[in-house]
Amino acid sequence: GAIRLVRATKNRFGTTGEVAVLEMRSEGLVPVDDASALFLAGRDRSEPGAAVCAVRNGSRVFLVEVQALVAHSPYGTPQRVVQGVDTKRVALLAAILEKRAGLDLAGCDVFVKVAGGARLDDPAADLAILVAIASSLRERAVAPGTLILGEVGLTGEVRAASGQEERLREARRHGFLRAVCAGPAAAGPPRIVGVTSIEEAVAMAFDRDS
Repeated sequence: GAIRLVRATKNRFGTTGEVAVLEMRSEGLVPVDDASALFLAGRDRSEPGAAVCAVRNGSRVFLVEVQALVAHSPYGTPQRVVQGVDTKRVALLAAILEKRAGLDLAGCDVFVKVAGGARLDDPAADLAILVAIASSLRERAVAPGTLILGEVGLTGEVRAASGQEERLREARRHGFLRAVCAGPAAAGPPRIVGVTSIEEAVAMAFDRDS
């Protein structure tokens, strides 16, 4: 795609782990100061099958949208088609969603994509992937202005993301009003809706009044 991420693994005059976000334009590679705005550009807030999470890449935190489409499979073996996330990781999360949240994905094709061409290796995006799949399956959009954040275990528990405060600050900077994540409930912005399991997270993601 048009987006390039360059990470410094060795830097004589600075720290390692820094990431530059560059966009390929007609005049060449141009630095992107606000990567979150770039990855969220053109987002439709009312459509089911999408969830926004805050991911860390090197020293930078930015917001990305995870999109999912769940459709009845016309074939004997359902497909798992993924772009921007590891295929086995999505298959694992789909299995957790079925087993721990009781959502039936048998006989359904599942398509998952990260909007804007980003690639997700951050475990903190687990919950957003699950919620996006559940949103498409149930045909219910995530409540407006909601960030979905957290690592998911095999038993269905939701764990806090590393550097969660920094991620919440980035969400606040872009106008997000509530965050579904691990931890105690707290006033915001963003207002934290604390959850401990994926069942709670899926319910709270769609509940505009929680």
